[in-house]
This record gives sequence, C-alpha cells and structure tokens, in this order.
Amino acid sequence: MKLFDGLISTADRWRFRSAMVLALAADALQIFVFPAFAEGALSPADDVLDIAVAGILVRLLGWHWEFLPAFAGELVPGVDLVPFWTLAVANVYRKWKQTSISDDDGKESQVIEGEYKSS
Repeated sequence: MKLFDGLISTADRWRFRSAMVLALAADALQIFVFPAFAEGALSPADDVLDIAVAGILVRLLGWHWEFLPAFAGELVPGVDLVPFWTLAVANVYRKWKQTSISDDDGKESQVIEGEYKSS
C-alpha cells in the first residue's frame, strides 16, 4: 500500500476511506442490529439506510455499477447479511487503483494482445 501512496492524491484517499468507513458501518449495523432489519425489503428502516448509503457512496465515489447489485442484494431478506456495501466499495477502489496505475505507466508501454512489440 505504501508503494502506491504517492500515486493516490490525498483527496482521493480521504474519499475512499470515508466511503469504506460508511460501508463498514452500514453493513455492521445491518448484521449486528439484525432484529430491526429482519423483514429485509419490507423494513422501512432498512430501506432508508440503504437509500442513504447508496446516495452518499455515489456522492463520494461517483456512479459505479457495483452499487446496483449491492443495493439489490440488500433488499433480499437473509441475503442482506452479506456485507455488500463493503464489497462494492472495495471493488470500486481496486478498479480505480488499477486504472490510476495503468494511466501513470503511459500509453507507450501498453501492448495490444496479439501485437508484436520489439524490444
């Protein structure tokens, strides 16, 4: 992680850390305070929490397709015990880190599959 700290700006690190803390808190709340959210999609408290978390995550990180299945999974009773928000934020961070590192490498070092690149 320390290797890539220079590549990730302080604002981006703050946004991803905030998003991860929010996702962990929402998932912990839904898992450990289970009786309040036992109805799944029929629980108004669960719905309000999921809509708020989705909105804040989109505000912090932008729209990502990972948030859609996470939101849908949170609506299914029993399945909402899986930490979908945490997994979605971790996957968004993983993809963002891969693209930021590949952007720093430059276009010259990219090789298209099947293309011959002489040394």
